[in-house]
This record gives sequence, structure tokens and C-alpha cells, in this order.
Amino acid sequence: MADWGPVVIAVVLFVLLSPGLLFQLPGKNRVVEFGKMQTSGVSILVHTIIFFGLITIFLIAIGVHINTG
Repeated sequence: MADWGPVVIAVVLFVLLSPGLLFQLPGKNRVVEFGKMQTSGVSILVHTIIFFGLITIFLIAIGVHINTG
């Protein structure tokens, strides 16, 4: 049996937290911008910290597992 939980959670969070795709925090003109598709170094850093925090919560604290087979 394979555990697909970490893979699914990581892919979903990566897509949702890609800077500029859905939202960008901090934006160039405002604190939060939606759908701009432009990023900055600070925005990448903020989204990386959010990604690390959420993946730690889902995989270590909650322990999400999706077993197949």
C-alpha cells in the first residue's frame, strides 16, 4: 500500500499558494493582490513560509494519510 497523503497535500498547496496565481501577499501596490501573475522576492518568501507552515500542520500535526491498494 502506498501513502499518497503527503503527495496530494503538497501538490494542492503548491498550486494554491503559487505567488501571483490566485493571490499575492504582499502585492506591488496593495497588501494583497488577486490574479496579477507578477511576483517579487518578498512575495515568494512569504508564500514559502505559509506553505511550510500549512504542510507541517497537515502532515505532522494532523497526520493526513491516503492509502491505496
